[in-house]
Amino acid sequence: QVQLVESGGGSVQSGGSLKLSCKVSKNPSAHYCLGWFRQAPGKEREMVVQIETDGSVLYADAFRGRFTVSQDNSTNMLWLQLVNLNAGDSAAYFCAADLYCVGAAATVHYWGQGTQVAVSS
Repeated sequence: QVQLVESGGGSVQSGGSLKLSCKVSKNPSAHYCLGWFRQAPGKEREMVVQIETDGSVLYADAFRGRFTVSQDNSTNMLWLQLVNLNAGDSAAYFCAADLYCVGAAATVHYWGQGTQVAVSS
């Protein structure tokens, strides 16, 4: 079992930045693909970034270079730095954990409750 708790969402103006946090609670001996997804109103949930168990990082093309993922395995924390935000980035952002990094929301086993990001122009 994995529990994921996100925080750090909020309202920002276009061009602003936010840093989202995810506290991961799991069996210390278990290893998971961790990542971030987002879902805008009326749209499907999409992958932003995933981190393989070997530490390799897979960004969706739309976010590479603008969003940055980081993690601290000693504290079981995962972060997502969002920069140069625009109205199109307004969405609920979800922390996710899975046995394998597949890149698809449909296969993810564990989700956090989500944290809302609202970007105003």
